[in-house]
Amino acid sequence: MQHFRSLAPIHLNNTWLTIGSFDGVHRGHQQIIRKLTAGAHEQGASAVVLTFYPHPAEIVKGRQFPFYLSNPEEKADLLGALGVDVVITHPFNQEVMQTPARGFMARLHRHLGMRHLIVGHDFALGRGRGGDVEALRRIGAELGYTIEQIPPFTLDEQVVSSTRIRFALGAGKVEKAARLLGHPFTVGGAVVYGEQRGRTIGFPTANLEVWPMRVIPATGVYVCRTRVNGIPFGAVTNIGVRPTFEADPVPPRVEAHLLDFDGDLYGQHLTLEFLARLRGERRFESVDALVTQIRRDVQAAREVLQM
Repeated sequence: MQHFRSLAPIHLNNTWLTIGSFDGVHRGHQQIIRKLTAGAHEQGASAVVLTFYPHPAEIVKGRQFPFYLSNPEEKADLLGALGVDVVITHPFNQEVMQTPARGFMARLHRHLGMRHLIVGHDFALGRGRGGDVEALRRIGAELGYTIEQIPPFTLDEQVVSSTRIRFALGAGKVEKAARLLGHPFTVGGAVVYGEQRGRTIGFPTANLEVWPMRVIPATGVYVCRTRVNGIPFGAVTNIGVRPTFEADPVPPRVEAHLLDFDGDLYGQHLTLEFLARLRGERRFESVDALVTQIRRDVQAAREVLQM
């Protein structure tokens, strides 16, 4: 899989293309991608995905709070694992937002030589979202590509969407989020120094420096899985403000205690897969009471990991 950050260096012919945000690459996205890759490869064409960064909602709606389910690199890796040949993370800015659909599609056709375009059920692009499916069909007849619209993917009688996943994570329902995604929700970041309180009570934690625009699950204690140098480890992860130790409000942190691990993780990148929620975060009257609860959490996590 090749990953490009603009159209400028790309000159392809005979491609199948899909366009979208694809945040999280959830099961609805996967339905589109599988259709794309199977059809393209059967025809001897390259399967190409064009996505955007920043997310159009940042520019169009001015979103400034954490809402991303995946960063561009993670998204490209997920798409590549589904058989996509080329991922283009196209910059989204005011110029792109104001470009008419005809002009944008003509530019794509010059660089990608697409023969077939696959889009989702609610797709539109271009200035004022003027490039709906019917408009794109007319443009395609002129430029030389066909278009196919994929119906929505539903689960529990509701359309799967990135918004549903964000709501699930906001409620701490990481198992529901995983069902909607088709894979565990992940949070990654570099391991940085913290107050090292966990080490003093016998449960050292890896403190992750998480991308500020990334969604994280609700505060609480979770069972996770991770890898260090390719070796899998279970983990008990706390997301929260450490009320037992902190008197004043602090930003939530992601801290993971790796089970049966002994080593130095500082500076390494760690990715946590969230498997289950054990409990909410709460304040304990003493450090001893906290340690007793952590022991219970570790035992509960081991039971989940054995399932």
